[in-house]
Amino acid sequence: MKPIQKLLIANRGEIAIRVMRTAREMGITTVALASDPDLQGRHAKAADEVIHLPGASAQQTYLQSEKILAAARETGADALHPGYGFLSERAEFAEAVEQRGLRFIGPPGSAMRALGDKISAKKLAEEAGVPLTPGYFEPGASDADLAAAAEKIGYPVMLKASAGGGGRGMRVVENAADFAGHIKTARSEALQGFGDDSMMVEKLVRNPRHVEVQIVADQHGTVAALYERECSIQRRHQKIIEEAPSPIMTPELWERMRVASIDLALRAGYVGAGTVEFMVDSNGQEFYFLEVNARLQVEHPVTEAITGLDLVRLQLEVAMGARLEDLIPAGILAGRRDAIQGHAIEVRVVSEDPSQGFLPSVGPILAWSEPVGPGVRVDTGYGQGSEVTPFYDSLLAKLIVHANDRTTATQRLDAALQDFHVLGVKTNLGAVMNIVRDPDFASASFDTGFLGRRPELLEIRTQLPSHLGSLMAFLTQRPKPKSTGGLPELRPAWNAGDGFRNLR
Repeated sequence: MKPIQKLLIANRGEIAIRVMRTAREMGITTVALASDPDLQGRHAKAADEVIHLPGASAQQTYLQSEKILAAARETGADALHPGYGFLSERAEFAEAVEQRGLRFIGPPGSAMRALGDKISAKKLAEEAGVPLTPGYFEPGASDADLAAAAEKIGYPVMLKASAGGGGRGMRVVENAADFAGHIKTARSEALQGFGDDSMMVEKLVRNPRHVEVQIVADQHGTVAALYERECSIQRRHQKIIEEAPSPIMTPELWERMRVASIDLALRAGYVGAGTVEFMVDSNGQEFYFLEVNARLQVEHPVTEAITGLDLVRLQLEVAMGARLEDLIPAGILAGRRDAIQGHAIEVRVVSEDPSQGFLPSVGPILAWSEPVGPGVRVDTGYGQGSEVTPFYDSLLAKLIVHANDRTTATQRLDAALQDFHVLGVKTNLGAVMNIVRDPDFASASFDTGFLGRRPELLEIRTQLPSHLGSLMAFLTQRPKPKSTGGLPELRPAWNAGDGFRNLR
């Protein structure tokens, strides 16, 4: 199959930069998309070419499929990487990309349709023999249908939006008296968030762990399960800390989970990278299918750390027709536990204010200092001088650490968090540090309800010293420098498009 020559990344921020890094290693030219607020962003400066998408909101820019396809045509791109979020799991977009003669770096639209909707995914999982929690997963279910199913299943139950994730459209219902109110709220959230208010109901599993399996499938019928990630540290169903491997995984549980993930991918005709998500019961003995994310995950770097693989490279190689047995060492391809390389933990650093209920924090970043050192990685699209706007996700950076074992990785993470400094916007760095230093985190004694039971870990009591507060006020309020009157704007030497990248 013909190699990819030019790759358009239909995304922004850290994931766009992440994809560009691998593409550059492979000698592939990159094209970035940039909205009005992103024209001076890091991902726009890192690309070989930039196409401006006029507008600010996602609806005006990164969700405009026709504008994105036009940009691909204009630049002569022969492949498109969607990153995650935005259009990454839209089956119709993947098919439109292929119809225009481009390679879509992701699964085919048919696999997305089979797995993207939670109800159809549950049906497929059932056919593949993957364990499911008792539930009612019928398309077009009415409120009465769901209420009757809840009575039959037995309370407490979980209401879930069929079309989405991230905690939207999800409600725990403890008893029949609360059902009507919760279904109304859940449907409203689902309609607003995903344009689809289809719902399903399933038995609530108390105190579960959230464990997911990274899969990669080639075009020749081979699927690799690249071990699991533990994602149980969550706030309102939003992941905060992820790690690999899971502290609770046993060889027997892993083998069953690995086989289930591979069987589901094969039945769906999956190609590319994806994640199969499961709940594991409080005893760590049984697991239940949750959903499939038909794309690259935010937390993919911890899998890269423990396997030594580059998942973006695997995506691109698979899209060019490569076979997994030529790309992945035999021990990892077979899922052998002794092939795992150490332990990795990732923290999502977000521009949110813990003291204000984690409301988004926007504005200029006045100072930025990242941790460095052995086994420390930071993926970000921000830095000093960047502007955090209200138009996109609040993710600022991903801090990833890797060490020989979980204890050392946790110690390394604590040290790295102490060396991560952001001035100008509020972040969750202090709250994450509280979690990492907690004895229950150190002993891996947690589940998805951990932070709900321990809200004090999210409280930040420290105050900014008065002299720093005054400095921030001054830097924020001072006028921006005026134009130099005809002189060209100075551009950093690391901008890809300015011709200086390779000048030494």
